[in-house]
Amino acid sequence: MLQLTRAESLEDFKIRVSFNTGETGVVDLRDDLWGPVFEPLKDPSAFKQFTVSEVLRTISWENGADFAPEFLYDKMLE
Repeated sequence: MLQLTRAESLEDFKIRVSFNTGETGVVDLRDDLWGPVFEPLKDPSAFKQFTVSEVLRTISWENGADFAPEFLYDKMLE
């Protein structure tokens, strides 16, 4: 099962992500912040307040927003 092991905020809406496969890369989530749960994250300071959830094994925010690790992996490969 694909899991996010580490995430580091970079400039703008970019995050360096590392997976349990040993792969690391950068995702840009600027164009993926749509819908009610993601609207508050369009503020760069709010966006940077993510954590790596021990339960979900992906990035998540206090308001309940998250991205599936598979989605992040595919974004990394783009």
